[in-house]
Amino acid sequence: MAQTAPRTVIRMQERTLLRPRRQGRRHPLVATLMALPLAALLLLVFDGWETVATQASSVGVMLGR
Repeated sequence: MAQTAPRTVIRMQERTLLRPRRQGRRHPLVATLMALPLAALLLLVFDGWETVATQASSVGVMLGR
């Protein structure tokens, strides 16, 4: 067990070198483009604009707008 800890640290360092984490906020246009397919799916499944409007409002609140 004591020998696995150093290997884990090395693996984590390799991962961060290969794929650094992004920092900062996502552009609002990208967030909108990500939310649109869900809104379209809700429109098709529930057949109503109220559901889409509710979802869009929830996304807006989460984004702090």
